[in-house]
Amino acid sequence: MSATEIIRKRYDRTARFYDCMDFMIREETRKRVIEMAHGRVLEVGVGTGKNLRFYPAGCEVTGIDFSPGMLRRAEQRAREISNITLMEMDVQDLKFPDNSFDTIVATCVFCSVPDPVRGLEELRRVCKPDGQLLFLEHIRSTRRLLGLMMDLFNPLTVRIIGSNINRRTLDNMKAAGLHLKAVDTISMEILKLVAAQPNK
Repeated sequence: MSATEIIRKRYDRTARFYDCMDFMIREETRKRVIEMAHGRVLEVGVGTGKNLRFYPAGCEVTGIDFSPGMLRRAEQRAREISNITLMEMDVQDLKFPDNSFDTIVATCVFCSVPDPVRGLEELRRVCKPDGQLLFLEHIRSTRRLLGLMMDLFNPLTVRIIGSNINRRTLDNMKAAGLHLKAVDTISMEILKLVAAQPNK
């Protein structure tokens, strides 16, 4: 079984109670990120759809996730919102043409993508040259003790939930050819809000 299939099964398993686990992102933080979106939007790892109600009017949103269980929860939230399309898809292999989207959004996604650089390269490919990529991601702390603790507990979180808590996601973004325009710390040097552009 591939790494992607293993992670998919773990997220399918936790979909029913995922909202109870998703306490790291406060509603005002989620709203701050999503209200920056415009135009044709791709939300990667849409999960249970907690972001959907915050999109500005006029956005045409496509939400993807590789977990059918997560998508079933998102579909319940999407019923009351217009201009939302949900699709089962893997960020590592997007089925969209180059330069398709004005805005790409990902909130706490790249902790669980098996090949994060490949996934980020795919986002760079489908983002328009003058588009924007908005990330809210938790990363390995630069504080020595906290970083070591995250390394210690990471195998457990991967096995139970499917997410890595010690990813160096900012480095992965740069490796994928993204230009980081702004990086704001939201919480404890762990949760970061990143606004990026594709280097094309």
